[in-house]
Amino acid sequence: MGAAAIGENLAYINWTVLVTLAAGAFAAVVALRLRTDATRGYLAFTAACAAAFGLLALLSDVGLPAGGTSVAVPVAPELDGPRRLALGVFVAVAVVATAAYWTRRRAPLLGGAGLAAAAATIALAAAGWGSGPGGALLLAVQLAVLSGALGGVFAGMVLGHWYLVTPRLGEAPLVLLSRALTIVVAIQVLLFVAWIAAGVTGGAPFEALTGRWALFVWLRLLVGLAFPLVVSWGALQTARTRSMESATGLLYIDVGAIAAGTILAAGLYYGAGLLV
Repeated sequence: MGAAAIGENLAYINWTVLVTLAAGAFAAVVALRLRTDATRGYLAFTAACAAAFGLLALLSDVGLPAGGTSVAVPVAPELDGPRRLALGVFVAVAVVATAAYWTRRRAPLLGGAGLAAAAATIALAAAGWGSGPGGALLLAVQLAVLSGALGGVFAGMVLGHWYLVTPRLGEAPLVLLSRALTIVVAIQVLLFVAWIAAGVTGGAPFEALTGRWALFVWLRLLVGLAFPLVVSWGALQTARTRSMESATGLLYIDVGAIAAGTILAAGLYYGAGLLV
């Protein structure tokens, strides 16, 4: 990846990281509020973090370049406005949801509205940066699973800290979140294998593993997928036995690995047109 490509693609990579953090963390909060006894402090704090990530993503969206020769994917500027509107709605809903969770409200309608706005943001981004209807669908799936992984592991890492100050909190919230995270990362591994085998980005099957981008593809697989799958499973097992300090430490490691994998996946897509 040349210097010019890195310089132009960093804006898109940054947008992807921030949006997936925001959407995934908010989804985790909604699920935990409806299905567990997670504390209001944790729910409100994590929802506020999701709103902050969303706001940063909105600010970075305004500064996205219009595209150019070093961007390997199509850019549809006519979808910039709708995408930013959807992202702005998400931020507003997340702020209101933060207040609702702090007052111990279940707020299912707010949660649903926030998830719908996040889904619309992802769908519009995929439509604007995907190669045709098929490519847009695949990119939407990729952004969705990236959200579940990166936002989910962030929410899990924060939740692990809550057990240090709330020892009577049951293990159900962290077990649920760790199980969901493990499933999402496993889905990512399956998608990686399927997409590489099918050559969905236009190359021959398995060509990405030996081509000019092979080093980054292998790093995506080993550092960003296989390693987090093992660590997420370990966090689930330790959470089940209420070894919360161990689970939190594993989730700390998981945050770094999944974030690195997300950056690699985004860089390979925007810089090389590879969906991994």
